[in-house]
Amino acid sequence: MGTAIGSNKGRGDGFETNGVRVKRLNGVDAMMLYSETPEIHMHTLKIGVLDVSKVPGYDFDLFRSLAQERLHALAPLRYQLVDIPLRLHHPMWVQNAEIDLDYHLRRAQVAAPGGRRELDELIGEIASTPLDRDYPLWEMHIAEGLADNRIAIIHKVHHVLADGVASANQLAMALQPNRPEVGGQLEPSPADSTTPVNLLKAAGRDHIRLIRRLPRLVNETATGVGRVRKRAKERGHHPDLARNFAPPETFINHVVTPGRRFATAPLALADVKQTAKHLGVTLNDIVLAMAAGALRQLLLRYDGKADVPLIAGVPVSFNTSPQRLTGNEFTYMTPSLPVHIEDPLERVRLTAVATVIAKENHRLLGPTLIANWLAYLPAATTPGIFRSQARRVESATVMNLTVSNVPGPRERGRIEGATVEEIYSVGPIVAGSGMNITVWSYVDQLAISVLTDDRTLTDPHEATDALVESFIEIRRAAGLSGDLTPVENALPPAPAH
Repeated sequence: MGTAIGSNKGRGDGFETNGVRVKRLNGVDAMMLYSETPEIHMHTLKIGVLDVSKVPGYDFDLFRSLAQERLHALAPLRYQLVDIPLRLHHPMWVQNAEIDLDYHLRRAQVAAPGGRRELDELIGEIASTPLDRDYPLWEMHIAEGLADNRIAIIHKVHHVLADGVASANQLAMALQPNRPEVGGQLEPSPADSTTPVNLLKAAGRDHIRLIRRLPRLVNETATGVGRVRKRAKERGHHPDLARNFAPPETFINHVVTPGRRFATAPLALADVKQTAKHLGVTLNDIVLAMAAGALRQLLLRYDGKADVPLIAGVPVSFNTSPQRLTGNEFTYMTPSLPVHIEDPLERVRLTAVATVIAKENHRLLGPTLIANWLAYLPAATTPGIFRSQARRVESATVMNLTVSNVPGPRERGRIEGATVEEIYSVGPIVAGSGMNITVWSYVDQLAISVLTDDRTLTDPHEATDALVESFIEIRRAAGLSGDLTPVENALPPAPAH
């Protein structure tokens, strides 16, 4: 894990000569690192589809020359992990001076005829291999061969480096019309701060601080749990909502394989906002209700039944600053997904109820409570526990799958004459759960991405088809038109085979 002290592998021109820039991983960062196994790849993907028809003489070398300054301006792309001797604490980030573009920037080819399906298949292949920890934890694949003078930028970055909000901010900065200002610089530290002795001293100081905080954290936990239990009694029983920590067995939940499959589909954001406003719910409620309807369809197809609600793991950020470019500052809420309900409007209603309860529980427990406990994960033993779980967890223990809804850039990206027409994003799948649904909004689009392992679905476009069909079903039940607004300049749909 990380790079040994004194090694220069993957460091470009090395560290600053007059000092280094370092920062320790927080608890959530550490969990993102420790939970990675040969089967569970903890990187995220950000995909931009660019129209390069107005870029004279476009080729890979031209893109590389244009990208070099922008990539270097994002300091987090120069972060590299350094282990603590004997793994006595979480690793540190050390900021390199340069980016090795020969390693990080890669040329890829989309198979003919260069449509959405072929691009999605390439992205699935890229998602199927882990990142090399001897280098800063990202790769950028430039996919050529798309139809209509388009390329795709596939940014593969480890979740330890950035969560959904931070990666969205990175992307927004990278897509600014002008070169971005340098962002994400670590604070300078003494030149000897990464020697083994000083790493151990710093780890000892951090552990002392953690021990001192422990009594207060225990008290906050007891208080938060007490508030949640009291409120649950006041609400009474909700028979149509899933019980916490009791996700049912489904075709999604099994020992996850290393291979990945990927699918995308766009919706017009105006249609989704109109539907949410018409039904008096939030956009996030519509996304979760869409997921519930789609999963119901897939459960009936693969399991022959959809008779109990599922549990979604929904990431919730507790630091949404537009300036934050790194780190994981989020926790999960776990709303019920009413897949057992046939009526689409009742699914929307129950989803909204479940989301309100989940948000209230999250607030009562304390938004940062779980993140604070994760700081105490033992660095020496936790990775081994996760490796063991990944090979034997045949069903979900907390949630059936992850469903994310992240606001992406609000302005259309333009880079030296190229226009960013579509953006997709997806997070990792986790042990015991072979599916992740991630939705990003970009300008006037709601971009749907589905990532599975190669056991869950033969064709992941079954899931994107089901999500779009579920949305149409909700609109028709609400008395709105089932004819969706075309998403201009998007790649044509790729229905399941």
